[in-house]
Formats: sequence, structure tokens, C-alpha cells
Amino acid sequence: MFARTERLLLRPGWGEDAPALFNAIADEAIVDKLPGTPWPYRAEDAEAYLARDRKPGELPELLIYARTHGAPRLVGGIALREDGEEGAELDYWIARPCWGLGFATEAGKAVVDMARDGLRLRSLRSGHFVDNPASGRVLEKLGFVPTGEVEERWSAVRGEKVDCLMYALAA
Repeated sequence: MFARTERLLLRPGWGEDAPALFNAIADEAIVDKLPGTPWPYRAEDAEAYLARDRKPGELPELLIYARTHGAPRLVGGIALREDGEEGAELDYWIARPCWGLGFATEAGKAVVDMARDGLRLRSLRSGHFVDNPASGRVLEKLGFVPTGEVEERWSAVRGEKVDCLMYALAA
């Protein structure tokens, strides 16, 4: 699956994206907010992520590229992960130099539309670590509302489970 917005191109990652992926995500401040992502993040991790087998019909895992007058620039990643039979969980990250530019909201809107209109998913949820309120603001802009649930998620940077505030997309 691909999506194009005013400023972004969202597409699956390819093997040749490994150096750009590594350079964008291998930042402690980013991985600190990504449950389940290894730390330290190595070039081999980017290569392995991009080389894994993907089956037809799997939910999309996309890289976010800023469209420029030259070559597009990798600014993050966004994915839908299975969450029950007819639902998914939205996950995303943005490279630190691009924080505060609205890329997460713009990419998130495209993927939420994809989930509802193209994939016809019945429910979407997401979450953020309690010390990452900026992600909560992104989710609220996308129409998610807090559920009041807290889940523990593993942070490799911290070496422990961290409370994650959960959200659901309002119907």
C-alpha cells in the first residue's frame, strides 16, 4: 500500500532504505518511545526489519518520506499492527529533526483513512508512554480519545516496562 499527502509519501520499506532507516531511527530519544524496538539500534536491525518476509494481506508497515524538489527524505515510519480479529493498533515514529512539523499527524490521517476506507477495519487503537504527551496530542488530532486503560510496554532503552496510556478512535 502507498499513500500520498500534500507533503509526504508513505510506502513500504525496501532493502535499499536500510541506511536511511538506520540514520533516522538510531536515536535514543526516538527508540526510548518505541515499545519493542531494540537498543542500541544497529544498521543490521534496519536491514533485518526491511528484509523480513511480508505476506500478502498483512497490515501496512510504511516508511514516511517528505516529498522534496530533490530526492525524498525519510522522516519516520507508521504501521498498523493486528489487534483482534477486525481491529488494528496504530504505531508511528518521527525522526528527531522533524519533530513539531506536523508529519505524524499528516501521515496518521492518511493511514487512519486507509484503515477505515480501504481496509475497512472496525476498530483502531493506539497508545503512548506516559512521559510522551506530544504523541497524545497527535492521537487526539486524529480523532482518538483516551480509554482510561494503561498497558505496560517494554522499553529497551530503559530496560523495563513503562506505562502506556491507551486511546481508541472515536466512532
